[in-house]
Amino acid sequence: MRDSYVFWLMLRTRNNIIQKVSQLPAEKRNVIPEGFNNSLHWQLGHLLTVTNMIAFQFAGKESVIPESYKTFFGSGTKPSDWTQEPPAWDALIEELTSQCKVIEDTFAGKLEDPLAVKENFAKAETVGEALLINISHESSHAGMINAMLKVLA
Repeated sequence: MRDSYVFWLMLRTRNNIIQKVSQLPAEKRNVIPEGFNNSLHWQLGHLLTVTNMIAFQFAGKESVIPESYKTFFGSGTKPSDWTQEPPAWDALIEELTSQCKVIEDTFAGKLEDPLAVKENFAKAETVGEALLINISHESSHAGMINAMLKVLA
């Protein structure tokens, strides 16, 4: 598997999402549309949080985002359960923008390295496999984000 292709696909998927949400008015960022469980603000934080878990924690590396993000954006969370102010939209966009580069800098030439966390929901065994499941996860959420944007338009 070519590193350059995996990193390109990851960045392409991420940039498409960032581009689509970039024009969303601030008053719609935390709206939970009818028929959905979460807001677009949550979606962005969730992508950042899950990507961190899959890329860094599965590989046995230190988290590159605050631990508190799991409370807001981890699997099974929702904005209606938030008791504190979540990380700001603009901060999430900045972190989402830089995260792919951090992943590439960390894992270039290491896609065949075994994961430290052998028991993971993705059944991934290598860094490259983990990054592929992350791209799949992110693509799934891209579809949800697209649907939410249409409802909110």
